[in-house]
Amino acid sequence: MKKILLYCLPLCLLFASCSDLLDEESYSETGKDNYLNNAKEAETVLQGVYKNLANEYTYSYHLSLLFTISTDIAQCEGSSTTSFREIPTNSHNASTSQISRTWQKLYSAIYDANDFIETVSGRMDNWGSSDRELATIYLGEARALRALFYFELVRWYGNVVLMTSTADSRRKDETFEQTAAKDVYAYIEEDLKYAAEVLPWAVDDTRRTTNAYRFSKGAALGLLAKVYCTWAGYPVRDESKWAEAEKAARRVVESGKHRLISDYETVWKNTCNGIWDAGESLIEVSFYSPTGLDSDNTAGRIGKWNGVSATTVEGERGRNAANWKVTYNFTREWEAQNDPRMALSIADYKYDHTLGSGPITYFSTISGATPSEEQKNRQRQLFTPGKWDTEKYVEAANYIVNNDKSNVNWYILRYSDVLLLFAEALNESGGSVVDAVDAVNAVRRRGFGDTKHDLSYGLSREDLREVIRKERAYELCFEGHRKQDLIRWGIYYDRVMETAQELADWYSNANYAVSRYIIKGRHELLPIPQRDLDMMPKCKQNPGWGQ
Repeated sequence: MKKILLYCLPLCLLFASCSDLLDEESYSETGKDNYLNNAKEAETVLQGVYKNLANEYTYSYHLSLLFTISTDIAQCEGSSTTSFREIPTNSHNASTSQISRTWQKLYSAIYDANDFIETVSGRMDNWGSSDRELATIYLGEARALRALFYFELVRWYGNVVLMTSTADSRRKDETFEQTAAKDVYAYIEEDLKYAAEVLPWAVDDTRRTTNAYRFSKGAALGLLAKVYCTWAGYPVRDESKWAEAEKAARRVVESGKHRLISDYETVWKNTCNGIWDAGESLIEVSFYSPTGLDSDNTAGRIGKWNGVSATTVEGERGRNAANWKVTYNFTREWEAQNDPRMALSIADYKYDHTLGSGPITYFSTISGATPSEEQKNRQRQLFTPGKWDTEKYVEAANYIVNNDKSNVNWYILRYSDVLLLFAEALNESGGSVVDAVDAVNAVRRRGFGDTKHDLSYGLSREDLREVIRKERAYELCFEGHRKQDLIRWGIYYDRVMETAQELADWYSNANYAVSRYIIKGRHELLPIPQRDLDMMPKCKQNPGWGQ
């Protein structure tokens, strides 16, 4: 059973946005003046800031699954644009409710972090030395969380309003102005540098009672490397940040404080059962509700919404919707690599409990001794991500009976991601090709289980770039990184259209709805929510969305 702290905080003590602009509701800070008088109370309130990660509009659903689906390796179920498909097919608009809700939730989370930082900073000087030491660590965590929330805002919405204090959130709507993305990144950089200096490495942490699912030095540095790689790409394109990304990632890689779990499948067994491994898992959202859903519905949709298709078993598990589908061009390309990770990452099977308890391959459902290629191709479009196979991995103590929600965790940042970012930053900044190849090979050796598939040191930088991009698809597929990777590389539209052609060449009836609606220069960013834009006359809509 998971050991998790996120649900201990009394709701009356949760800080939330007071801005009418950024949230539908206005909240009070009941009890705050008589609380936060020592490090223990500060830690309790900090858990409320962390709890924002587990919300439906952040990593429970929107930022993990809904916003990230449609790329060159995955798409949503179905061919229509109705219901949840509006965003995955790129048929959404500035009034789409999910876009507004995530915008509001991220700003509410930023307010929580700002309020915590201001309050603790103003009170900790009156605490004892031990409490001040802990408070400094907690401030590092809060600033890292604020950086993460702003990172999601700027890379999804682009032209956002920067609020550095709770007072900023209370300003009049007509005073709000957007901040240049480069300045938002600079603010994120400042927070993460502070966090990286004051936070301990997870393996060396002796001050906190627990560091499970909490920011550490490695997490802050790894996230900083990812921020730099994004900053260096589209749309800001500050290529000087490649060298900064290399430095941040190198500190993690050369620290010896993190390592890859030796068995790739264990990575997924762990996250499906709430097993915290600080070696590989740098930032992970934990979902746990022992008897059902809490008042904020913070249980996740991981494995239920995006996992392997499964029919309902009453009294044991709810059904799995399998709304994520793998594009077959990706399956076919990966098959040629003989990579053991593929069988763990792509499910060519489903569970039908009316026919038995084990997996059933899609091809076995085709009637007749020799199914036609047309029949096989229809089934190949039903393959799903296999990393969160709730039927195979989730132990009895770790699931709740619900058709939509699970206690399966979500990785935001793994060590393998940092290794590949390190390789990419080295290659793009003109750094050591040897070090870059070594970083990629570390990931491949774990994946293949041998050294026979190592890359050659003789690759050109252009070839190495393509290899790294493919390796990110193989190692990190369906984990929410691919769409933002394609965007920062400046090839999102191109890869979608190339994928559409690849699928059409393979099968004339292939489904790939996103290609029908995508517009270059528009769908690299979400629109600023229309409701908020209407109240902020000084703010402009993102390119391609009008106004």
